Amino acid sequence: MALTREQMAQRVAREMQDGYYVNLGIGIPTLVANYIPDGMEVMLQSENGLLGMGPFPTEETIDADMINAGKQTVTARIGASIFSSAESFAMIRGGHVDLTVLGAFEVDVQGNIASWMIPGKLVKGMGGAMDLVAGAENIIVIMTHASKDGESKLLSQCSLPLTGANCIKRVLTDLAYLEIENGAFVLKERAPGVSVEEIVSKTAGKLIVPDHVPEMHFQ
Repeated sequence: MALTREQMAQRVAREMQDGYYVNLGIGIPTLVANYIPDGMEVMLQSENGLLGMGPFPTEETIDADMINAGKQTVTARIGASIFSSAESFAMIRGGHVDLTVLGAFEVDVQGNIASWMIPGKLVKGMGGAMDLVAGAENIIVIMTHASKDGESKLLSQCSLPLTGANCIKRVLTDLAYLEIENGAFVLKERAPGVSVEEIVSKTAGKLIVPDHVPEMHFQ
């Protein structure tokens, strides 16, 4: 069974390490803030100028002026800092973010990512994604494995305009966790109840399947 958005965020949260500075992109990545393990010190950064983002607010704690880069209301944890977007991008471009979590339309076997426009549809702009993929060494992409029409989003070569080239090494989809190595997707984990055969059938790019592919576990 495919992972829910919350399960995808929960799985990516396991990649956090104590002391990390982490940027969460728009969409499913923002949910990761709700699943950081208890006792772990992680500073979440938003490119509009917030370092120290907390979980989404409740009705009692909501502040309409406190938003992330996706214009969602957020909270600020103790020790948070608010500054200009220019300083925020200097932090990103200077390589000071330890982990970046982004959504995408397509990823291919060369580690290319397309995440900002679909020709013929409304274009909102590149946003901070170009800076994030250029300035970060450690990026995880969260995306659905295939489109609503069943077309694979894990390709031999991206068909949409690129956000960045040769920059993606890890991908979590609603079906699997994969790493990109030597021009291929390598299947590392599968979603509970999802067969290797289904993942193979929905992966258009070259896919390497080890002898044993463990299932992800959720509490």
